[in-house]
This record gives sequence, structure tokens and C-alpha cells, in this order.
Amino acid sequence: MESKRVATLTLDDGRSVELPILSGTLGAEVLDIRNLTKLGMFTYDPAFFVTASCTSKITFIDGDAGLLYYRGYPIEQLAEHSDFLEVSYLLLNGELPNAAQAGSFKDNVTHHTMVHDQMARFFSGFRRDAHPMAVMVGVVGALSAFYHDSLDINDPQHREISAMRMLAKVPTIAAMAHKYYTGAPFMYPKNKFSYAENLMYMMFATPAEDYEPKPVLVRALDRILILHADHEQNASTSTVRLAGSSGANPFACIASGIAALWGPAHGGANEAALKMLEEIGDISRVPEYVQGVKDKKYRLMGFGHRVYKNMDPRAAVMRKTCYEVLTELKLENHKLFELAMELERVALSDSYFIEHKLYPNVDFYSGIVLRALGIPVNMFTVIFAVARTIGWISQWNEMMVDHDHKIGRPRQLYVGAARRDYVPISKR
Repeated sequence: MESKRVATLTLDDGRSVELPILSGTLGAEVLDIRNLTKLGMFTYDPAFFVTASCTSKITFIDGDAGLLYYRGYPIEQLAEHSDFLEVSYLLLNGELPNAAQAGSFKDNVTHHTMVHDQMARFFSGFRRDAHPMAVMVGVVGALSAFYHDSLDINDPQHREISAMRMLAKVPTIAAMAHKYYTGAPFMYPKNKFSYAENLMYMMFATPAEDYEPKPVLVRALDRILILHADHEQNASTSTVRLAGSSGANPFACIASGIAALWGPAHGGANEAALKMLEEIGDISRVPEYVQGVKDKKYRLMGFGHRVYKNMDPRAAVMRKTCYEVLTELKLENHKLFELAMELERVALSDSYFIEHKLYPNVDFYSGIVLRALGIPVNMFTVIFAVARTIGWISQWNEMMVDHDHKIGRPRQLYVGAARRDYVPISKR
């Protein structure tokens, strides 16, 4: 972070203040507004759309150019050549691991996948039909009650142990939430499996027969995890940082991120896109639906993005993955996929969508892939949470060692009643 220039703000009463202009490695310059307090002022920025709340070395997004980098590496390269645990190491540590580091990291995560046996009984406190995300918020938050030997947030070793535990145990908890909802017995992880294999095994295996995850499907799930691992200062990540700024334990912080992710405007977008395709129903209705979107009659889900004003770089990877999965399962003529392809073709050839920069995003395809993998709709956001856990942990850990780390305290523009005196009830 570098400041060589300043902007001068002069008020109409003649008072002025200099605001340093900061430059990062990539991206737009940032105006450091902290000196505004000298004028007794602060800024108004609903939802923080033009406010940088922190410095970070983890993820870079250029929405106009359609770029997403993890620690400088393009997401397309990582999705094609890497695996989720290697990407997790990268996000957490800043560099890709060598062979020895990768082996040690994988071994560490693998041997932390079991959860305390008493946690199995914890699940029985939920209603049988409790939404898996509700279970995730509760159980992940409760990890601090089971693993209170690593809660000193000022101890680097404690932070590392907590990071390993969360990365390893969240898939186990996710699978248990699914099994509890369906009434099936819990399946415990196997050390012979990879991260994605274990998640599939714990979700879909039963004690009655052997289960071996198919490599193509495992790779597809691994890619989904990579593509969703981090996404800069989004709503859930900002929630984790804000909770962590108070000194809350890391398990509570991750639980807060899961709660924020649960919102349909954040983690539920792929479900909404899938529902839209089901409502369209047939390729023959695509032109009518596209016109309905232009007439504000329908909403086009899975297109456009709050950040990306160009193609979502994750969408092309997910589109390819979608085809690979459907081919493996002999579902090449999958109705929803064909419908998605036609909707994409028609929309991208229409000037309305081009002018409004409504391009397919990752959610447009991920719902189809997740359904093809056999993952029920109520687990879509849970899978997202499993993937994003490493991003939340990395962001939280980065914040804890930041010299600018302070408790978060957004300001407000008060528009309520001015001072007034209390009136006794008899005189009201």
C-alpha cells in the first residue's frame, strides 16, 4: 500500500483537509478518508459499495474485466490444474505448497475430519425437518464448546489449529446435517479419501453397501469448492471480519458467516437459477421468457453479478464441468442443461442483455451440476458454506495479524427525531 499523492477536500466554509490516495498492487486507487474526522465529518455509503474496509492480499476481483485471482493466480488455472486442498493452502499461507508441504497439509486436514462423538447427540436437539443451514449455524458455532483448547486468538498456534479443525470438520458437519434431515445414519470420514471424496462418501454412502465416488463427479465437486473458496469482501466474509474484530472466537465468526451466506441474495442464487429454468420448462418458451425479462415481467436469475460487469470467470469453468458431469452420468440430453444453453445463446445475442451487461454467472450452471451430483436443493447453500469456509478462515486470520485491526464500528446518518422531552402518559 503506497501513498504518494493527496486529494484536498475544501468545504464551502473554507475549511479543508488532505486525503491520501492509496495504491494497491492491482485495482482502483483508494481515497483514505480517515482525516475527515478533523472536520467532524464522515462519509455516507449505503452497503459500503465504494468503501474499502481493509487491506488484503488474498483475493483480487476486476469486475469490468471479468478477472478473479486467488493470491495472484487466475481462478481458471487453479480450477483446471489444482485441487481444493492445494488452493486452501494457497489462500491460508499465501503461496502454493511444495510436495512436502502439500502432503503435510493434506495429512493434517485428513486427521482432523472426525468430530467429537458427543456432537452426534447434539443433532438430536434439532427438529427432524430442520433446514440444514440452520443446523450448520448451530453446530459450527458450538465447536467452540468442544474445542476450547485452541481459542486464544492472539496465539498463532491456536489460530492454526482452529483453522485446521474448521477446514476439516465443516464437511463432516455438513454431511451429518444432510443425513439427519433424511433420517439416514451418519457416515464417518475415511482417511483414504480426498477432501471432495470424503464429502460425497459421508453424504451418499450407507452402512448397507460399499460406496466409491466416481472420479469425474469428485472432480466436479472439487471444482465447485475451488470456485467458491473466496470472493473478496462479500457479505458473509465482511460479517466474519466484523465478528472477528470484536475478538470473538473463530468458530463463532465462521458461524456468523454461514448465517450471512444463508440469505437468498447471497448463497441462494444457484437455487433461484435452477428454479427459474424449471419454471421456463421447455426450450420453446425461451424467446417468450427473454421478452418477459425485457418487459420486467420475469426476473433473469443466474445472469449478471453485483461485482462482475463482464463474464464471470467462474462461469466458463462451471459450464465445462456441467457438460462433463452430464456426459459421465449419460445425461447429455439433460433437459435443464439444454434449456440453459438455449437461454444463454438467446440472451447473449440480444442487445438488451449486452447493453445491461447481463452475462451468465457461476450460479447459472452450478445448480444443474449439484442436482446432477445428487445433492438436494436444501443442501446447495451448505455446499457453498463448505467451500467458503477456507476463505473465511484466511480472511479472519489475515485480519488478526493486521496492524490496522480495530473493532468494526460503521457510522450512520441519523434521520430520526431531534431531542425531545419525556411526556407523562397522563398528558399524551
